[in-house]
Amino acid sequence: MTSIGGAASSGMVDWNLAVATATRLVRPGPEVSRDEARAVVAELRRHAKASEEHVRGFTRLATDPAHDTPVLVVDRAGWIRANVAGFREILRPLLDKMQQRRGGTPGGAVFGALGGKVTGVELGMLLSFLASRVLGQYETFAPATRDLPAGQNGGGRLLLVAPNIVHVERELDVDPHDFRLWVSLHEETHRTQFTAVPWLRDHLEGEIQAFLAETDVDPVTLLERVREAAQTLAGGRPEGEEDDGGRSLVELVQSPAQREILGRLTAVMSLLEGHADFVMDGVGPEVVPTVGEIREKFQQRRAKGASRLDLALRKLLGLDAKLKQYRDGERFVRAVVDEVGMDGFNRVWTSPNTLPTRTEIAKPADWVARVHRTPES
Repeated sequence: MTSIGGAASSGMVDWNLAVATATRLVRPGPEVSRDEARAVVAELRRHAKASEEHVRGFTRLATDPAHDTPVLVVDRAGWIRANVAGFREILRPLLDKMQQRRGGTPGGAVFGALGGKVTGVELGMLLSFLASRVLGQYETFAPATRDLPAGQNGGGRLLLVAPNIVHVERELDVDPHDFRLWVSLHEETHRTQFTAVPWLRDHLEGEIQAFLAETDVDPVTLLERVREAAQTLAGGRPEGEEDDGGRSLVELVQSPAQREILGRLTAVMSLLEGHADFVMDGVGPEVVPTVGEIREKFQQRRAKGASRLDLALRKLLGLDAKLKQYRDGERFVRAVVDEVGMDGFNRVWTSPNTLPTRTEIAKPADWVARVHRTPES
């Protein structure tokens, strides 16, 4: 197997082992013939292209060809490889810092190699769980792609996961052609957000790097936090101590500074996901005849979840919080558009200062008052 990023797998994470583990453990996709698979891929590519015009017309967001990004139709293994490459890219500064610190301790090199393999297996197990559930993804922090034309490598790419789309359309028993276009509209909205708003990627990367910079690189302290988190999740908190509100493992190992940054990131992600849902349903009635049926069945699927194990993993990993982001973000976008129209809403993309706060996501009128108030008011 080719090394991820063309580099060796030594260090804090064995990236190649992560890919191998996830690929080995991921569930097989739905049964389709070779001809059917080719037809699905071709149709998704057509829908992705058609979605560009639909989304840009509805949102009134103008995209710059200089910031264009590719669309890829992938299988589950392709999604895994893409995400490992993205993780490696965004986590590089933190892992380099941890590697340097560990290298100065007795036995650090040996412990680091062993720890890298353990972490690689753990990451692979996580990705194998997610790889069968993601329909599409705008991979914001994809590594630079050498084979793109000059000026068209904005560092992102849109992934449509063909076997997962086929699996869900069959599970919901909806029109497959309508469902594929519906999914494409949602994912193309994310691509439009980042290609029409060039500063957005850098802003998100800056917030994530600030979050990672606050990570305590002392393994002993980090282990303490993980143990405390595990006790809390297992119901082992001290008697009389209030419940934490059901935070995920990701949240429980954070410092106060990280929680503040996470609050800002949560607001942005709620905006992006809610905007995509709003656009998907706004465009849908004109181009997706069965959009009402699809939305109803899809919402029921989101709410119902799956097995008890699946629900437990969603809670542990914070995936249930992502579902809340869709709902809260969509309500924010709808309320703002109803109040000030699409052009008024689009002031949200002016600068990081016009992004909604976490409080404003829940209270859209506060954002409208802050961003649309006149100097005299």
